[in-house]
Amino acid sequence: MLTPLPAVPTGQIKSFGPFGPKYRVGSVVHPSQDKDWLVEITVLETGETTDYRLTHMYDDPEAP
Repeated sequence: MLTPLPAVPTGQIKSFGPFGPKYRVGSVVHPSQDKDWLVEITVLETGETTDYRLTHMYDDPEAP
């Protein structure tokens, strides 16, 4: 049985914790081996694109 893709706020700007760098949320990449999901993000300061855990993204605040 296929696991449905989780809803992610694609395009939303968030920050790593309350004072960390800002990043833009991309799309779901794939499930991780420990039943989390990986989401592509772009760090705004550097332009770096990387995969980030969905559970961590949910904990991060929306950036002002």
